[in-house]
Amino acid sequence: MALDEIGPEFFVRLRSDLLVIGDSILTDRHHASNGNYDPKDPQNQIGGIIPSFSLSGWLRHGMERVVQNHGETVCHPGEANANFRKDDIYDRDLNAGYHEKGACLDEDGDDGCVILDLFGGFGNRPGKVMRRPIQFSPVRSSVDYTRGQAEGHYRRINRDVVSRNEEDNREPLRNAELDAVGNLDGCWHLSFREPKPEFVALLVETIDFLDAHQTDFMHQLGGARNFGGGIVDCNLVNPLYEEHEFRRVFDRGKGKTQKMKEKDETWEQEYLPAFQEALAERVVDV
Repeated sequence: MALDEIGPEFFVRLRSDLLVIGDSILTDRHHASNGNYDPKDPQNQIGGIIPSFSLSGWLRHGMERVVQNHGETVCHPGEANANFRKDDIYDRDLNAGYHEKGACLDEDGDDGCVILDLFGGFGNRPGKVMRRPIQFSPVRSSVDYTRGQAEGHYRRINRDVVSRNEEDNREPLRNAELDAVGNLDGCWHLSFREPKPEFVALLVETIDFLDAHQTDFMHQLGGARNFGGGIVDCNLVNPLYEEHEFRRVFDRGKGKTQKMKEKDETWEQEYLPAFQEALAERVVDV
């Protein structure tokens, strides 16, 4: 099946009870505006943007693991001469399924391993996967899923770190504030600068892997993964869907039509096997 029949645009559906993004959340309202920000006020409807940095790291972690499960090593994200915080960490990584960044390049025109091809890494070598930020809104009717947006509710979480001594009566030692998005439901818009069938197969396998391992620490999303944040249900929206079918995916009052179910079978039985074969050939060639 020709890749140009589905195009370079893909949408990953994401659902999470709580996201705390380590690279922060951009909101559409100044928090100190007249001092009237109250995170407990249900009328304080704040939307914003989830940056793509943490999203990209989450996706890359999954892609690396999928390629490693195919029996191949992947490019290390750091330079061999970088100043790492722990001694010998780079060598330990090399023994755990990585190769030195760029070691997979045989000549100037070579694409290298599939991870280097997708994410880039050297001066004039940009990655071929475009990761967009997710714009979220608490008003469902304002969400345009075809643009990679999501319904989400911004809140600022306050946590007190308290003394453990009984005589202190749990006196707070310090306060920690976290920006979070709760009840997220929407999609992440990805596209390939240069579509390749192995890219599609790797994306499909990665999203399945991340969904199956959503409670594993390394495969949770965001910077606060130890208290329920970052556990994400995810799946790739069938690229064969037309726009009205795509919108139906996010309509909670409607299910799949018979035509959508037929397209699911077509995708699984006719398109995906060819893409998976291309991925198998690509990882073996490295």
